[in-house]
Amino acid sequence: MEIVPSVANVTVPLFKKMMIQENFLASAARRSVTCFVPDGLLRKSMDGLIKSIPGTEGFLRRRDLPGFYRVDDINDPTLKGVVAAARLMNMAQAVILNSCEDLEGQIVEEIQKHVPRVFSVGPIHEQVKYRLTEKKAESSIITASLWAEDRSCIDWLDAQPPKSVVYVSFGSLTLLTREQVLEFLHGLLESSQRFLWVMRPDSITGSNGEDPVPAELMECVKGKGLLVEWAPQEKVVNHPTVGGFMTHSGWNSTLESIAAGLPMICWPYLGDQTTNSRFVSWVWKIGLDIKDTCDRKIIEEAIRDVMEIRKDEFMERSGNLAKLVKRTISKGGSSYNNWDDLIQYIKSLVI
Repeated sequence: MEIVPSVANVTVPLFKKMMIQENFLASAARRSVTCFVPDGLLRKSMDGLIKSIPGTEGFLRRRDLPGFYRVDDINDPTLKGVVAAARLMNMAQAVILNSCEDLEGQIVEEIQKHVPRVFSVGPIHEQVKYRLTEKKAESSIITASLWAEDRSCIDWLDAQPPKSVVYVSFGSLTLLTREQVLEFLHGLLESSQRFLWVMRPDSITGSNGEDPVPAELMECVKGKGLLVEWAPQEKVVNHPTVGGFMTHSGWNSTLESIAAGLPMICWPYLGDQTTNSRFVSWVWKIGLDIKDTCDRKIIEEAIRDVMEIRKDEFMERSGNLAKLVKRTISKGGSSYNNWDDLIQYIKSLVI
């Protein structure tokens, strides 16, 4: 492939010289072009479909792959580590998935071609709740939150109209710059929607000691929203006044939102989140995917779409998917049966 260096070393200088000599694109108010950047030369579009991953041929794009796949060197250490870990699955006697056939049937089928036993038992948080209710037992599970939950936000939610609040949380790992915080905040304020935003103390980078939210904007927030350091997420997404979830598309958050019948606005940060957000927007069609951008206007429009313009459409689809998920973890459902089969399989290994 000598065409790339040839274009860069020969064609670009000649084209630049021609533009200068011809005074190309110049006008009374604009000087002639003096710089030519061959950006994207022979690069594949990030929106091009990937056809080499079975079960995803019709919808997964290059931009939907995790960041560790977006490398130019196949010897990249992180990529090699991920590939090595994935290949170990072929050696397993069984795989347990926190998913269900109603959500990812095609993917489960593909995995079954490589592993003798696949137990899709999810969503596990819903499965556990159902089993406890079935046995009339109380949950003794301690929350796995890394931060103290601010439960005062539930009182604030109680005072809001039904389905009027956008819940904003980017999980426990996502980092935002101060500029990104301001873009999201302006988008939320301009959307005229109420919002509850979980803003972790350690989630803002490059603030140089400044408050992530300027005092004048905090005054605007007081009338429309509430900022907390951490929240009891499962209670929030199931609260009747919450109508949308702006999320980083972590798998746990995605499953909790699906089970609650809550539409999503996805802004993925790393790992599988970029793929999860594509499933939300394109496969299940229960939300919007705004990955690879952080612009207040786009954020505002996405919020208006989910909370106003296409609200009924998203709520209906989300509600239908929630019913499917609840059915699959209920007695006789595929995840319920797989859970029982998993227990019997583990017992067979011990006895």
